[in-house]
Amino acid sequence: MSAFDARNLSGIAYTIPFDSAGPDDFERMGGKGASLARMTAAGVSVPPGFSVATEAYAEMLRADGLGAEIDALMAKLDIEDVGDQARTSDAIRAAITRRVMPQAVEQAIRAAYAALSAPFGGDLAVAVRSSATAEDLPDASFAGQQDTYLWVVGADAVIDRVRACWASLFNARAIAYRARNGLGETNVLMSVAVQKMVDARAAGVAMTLDPVTGDRSRIVIDSAFGLGEPVVSGEITPDNFVLDKVLLEIARRNIAHKDFELVVDRAARCTVERVIEPERRSQPSLSDEDVLAVARLAKALERQMGCPQDVEWAIDRDLPPGADVVALQSRPETVWSRKAATRPKTAYATGIEGVLGTLLSPVQIKH
Repeated sequence: MSAFDARNLSGIAYTIPFDSAGPDDFERMGGKGASLARMTAAGVSVPPGFSVATEAYAEMLRADGLGAEIDALMAKLDIEDVGDQARTSDAIRAAITRRVMPQAVEQAIRAAYAALSAPFGGDLAVAVRSSATAEDLPDASFAGQQDTYLWVVGADAVIDRVRACWASLFNARAIAYRARNGLGETNVLMSVAVQKMVDARAAGVAMTLDPVTGDRSRIVIDSAFGLGEPVVSGEITPDNFVLDKVLLEIARRNIAHKDFELVVDRAARCTVERVIEPERRSQPSLSDEDVLAVARLAKALERQMGCPQDVEWAIDRDLPPGADVVALQSRPETVWSRKAATRPKTAYATGIEGVLGTLLSPVQIKH
């Protein structure tokens, strides 16, 4: 592929591999992509991948009058009218998804996907994850406002999902969120993270403080069987573990009754919800050894990032025991980190209540 194929006329790359990104690239990778690149550079176990840079999205907006069409639709929007929000959202998303991606951008994404797939001997299953530039602002967590697509296989499918991630910047919830937080439509650009898909036997969220009380001497882990999206979105009540951060000892645990898990269907090339066998529903999704491994990962990320972290993690079936805990995202915790932490006065709220106590917004998953 020529240099022109991968870069715009100013010489700016449309794609950025996680393992070669530097500080100058982070702003172009959005909150999620920059986090993945920082963790990769720090030696954290992160599934390999690349970001489709914000310049690629900007090029899409310039193509075929798309940006002008979006501006015209937004100018007529009544932000107080929920129905109008939905209609405007539908119109903008359709305008984006029906357009052909600029050739240079498409070629760059295809080349990056081929390079990512090459060590695995064929088209690699990937997660395609939206990564907006306003995603992790200190005063306005934007996490979860756009779409994530799991188990995407083949360059054509990756191209389609990247375009769909761009379109999700204009879902009705995101439009309303930006209006409430004073973020103009042109102030938020969209990068997209494309990374090797994890076949998770368990996954979830770890907070390096108690999300209910702000107690920074605790690590709190919510987990479930399979992929972690049902935990993040609050679709299920997860298992909950509370640890002493210094001693790394489990202080409290609550094992939930889990009815289903989100798992990979390799033959169908997608993810599916699978009913959990009755005898396994009340079993812990993590062994004590797993819990400690996740806690060590979260604690290390807090140390590296210099502040309390909100970590998405998974245990990958494809990796050997002892090296199978991977980080999928780490962002600063934004509720308690600017307040004086207090000692807990009441029992920790487990499961969904604990998840809702964080700023993890629901993630829309498309199969």
